[in-house]
Amino acid sequence: MNLVSTSDLLALQARVLVSLVLRETRATFGTSVFGYVWAIITPTISIGLLVFIFSIVGRQPPFGSSLALFFATGILTLQFFSELSGKLMNVFDANRALLTYPIIKDVDTLFARGLLITATYTLIMAIFYTALIALGLASLPEQPEHVILAFLGTWLLGLGFGTLNAVIASLWDTWTQIEKILTRPLFFISGVFYVPSQLPPQAREILQWNPVLHLVEWFRQGFYPNYNSMILDMWYPIGVGAAMLLLGLAGERLFRRARF
Repeated sequence: MNLVSTSDLLALQARVLVSLVLRETRATFGTSVFGYVWAIITPTISIGLLVFIFSIVGRQPPFGSSLALFFATGILTLQFFSELSGKLMNVFDANRALLTYPIIKDVDTLFARGLLITATYTLIMAIFYTALIALGLASLPEQPEHVILAFLGTWLLGLGFGTLNAVIASLWDTWTQIEKILTRPLFFISGVFYVPSQLPPQAREILQWNPVLHLVEWFRQGFYPNYNSMILDMWYPIGVGAAMLLLGLAGERLFRRARF
């Protein structure tokens, strides 16, 4: 009897999550497929613009032979993290009306939006990297298992920061603006357009505290042969992401009543 009851509860939870994901999909992209197309076009334009600018000034790829691949491993990783950490921030306020239903919990709305963003970036990365390979601008990943693990590490870090951001923003409105200011330098300190291992030791000692930098390095180590990073610590972004997620979930539980 207990097994049946547990099974029913899991099935109900799955239906709730699916319904919330579908609702988030309509709210984010609308009912037209153009919304999904635009989500793919945006990172394509960003990378294409960078490649165009650096090509005009005669810039060579900092590593490998493809500017597009080098920038893609940096920009797409950073964008995936930023989408999770940023767009999860207002999830509680955006779904406040839904939370009046006992069947829907705060964390349901959090994970539903996180699932949608993750599914979207899985599609974006799969299409983008496949296109680069088809156009001869990239080769198949040297270590595909590391590409997958780096993606999962980015997901965990983004989900952890996003959960913590959601809790803080629900208690303190100003945090939304502060977080944007604090994360703006990530584009410059995450190794998007340079190889961190080629920097002076003093710079590496500072930059290695940035967990996103490790994820970018992890992606590149998966794609490139002989990419020997002097900074990469695979467990660091995983540990930071897990700690932030646990802290965020604990905060959500502790301050649940204070938000309403």
